[in-house]
Amino acid sequence: MTDVAVNLEELSDLQTPWCLRVVVTLRVAEHIASGIGDIDALARATESDRDALHAVLTYLVTRGVFAEPDAGQFLLNNAARQLLEPGLRLGLDLDGIGGRMSFVWGTLLSYVRTGRPAYDEVFGRPFWEDLAANPVVGASFDALMGPGGHGQPDPGVLLDDDWSEVRSVVDVGGGTGALLAAIVQARRTVRGTLVDLPKTVERAAATIAAAGVADRVTIVGQSFFEALPAGADLYLLMKVINDWPDREAEMILRRCAEAARPSNGRVVICGGVSPEGARQSLVIEMVLVGGKTRGLVDFRALAASAGLTVAAAGRLRGGEFAVECRPS
Repeated sequence: MTDVAVNLEELSDLQTPWCLRVVVTLRVAEHIASGIGDIDALARATESDRDALHAVLTYLVTRGVFAEPDAGQFLLNNAARQLLEPGLRLGLDLDGIGGRMSFVWGTLLSYVRTGRPAYDEVFGRPFWEDLAANPVVGASFDALMGPGGHGQPDPGVLLDDDWSEVRSVVDVGGGTGALLAAIVQARRTVRGTLVDLPKTVERAAATIAAAGVADRVTIVGQSFFEALPAGADLYLLMKVINDWPDREAEMILRRCAEAARPSNGRVVICGGVSPEGARQSLVIEMVLVGGKTRGLVDFRALAASAGLTVAAAGRLRGGEFAVECRPS
């Protein structure tokens, strides 16, 4: 195998990512798009120090972001226009969830040494408690997890795409309801139940109403560690168990198994399980909350301990790896 040339100085650069986060947080691209391109006017609009902001923008110009045709006059180029995209802004804005995700990388050493998240070392409390205590950050997290951050959801969540036996779906930890709305909207005979924390589902009503399915969707504000609405045909865990260590992931799966057992319903897990032999990778949820992605063999054991049997596994039409379970 031939070694690929690697520039360690570029890989270890912190200046560029922090400059990008600062200009996103200050809405510099939006101000320039509105016609404010002069550095003095930009400093006033962003309530920033002129020289410091000028240094940041000039540096980004050297990295290919923004253009400075005349000294102190800035324009958007193709790269800078990407900073106007809502999903990118959510992930980089230091005043919202983007700030939490950025600063938590500073705890990586603690995480690697202990295997446990050290989020509380920076923010004073664990991640989920921090979101509950900071509604603005919690709302930006919900937005990042929804269409604004992840794009429009694909309602094709069954491996065989056969919905003939599915009349009711419970979206467990379904956020503000975009995926459930898409599922119910695409299938007129299906009813849905959205389960997530009360503050999150408060923001779901508008999503459900906009999809025109409010008459077929029930919203339940509760923890998914509590008993779930029972007797549905399908329980969906979309990018949920990847956010939790084994003990909590088993409890979530157990709650799904208990609720699905009366109807012999299916439990579909997408996110948090990988095909056997897939390479391990470092992802943000590991550092934020101690989450993990499990290989299929390990997941089978976890599911069995929760009262579930893996019935099928494979790629959904959108490419995501999914596992389908039945109560054992």
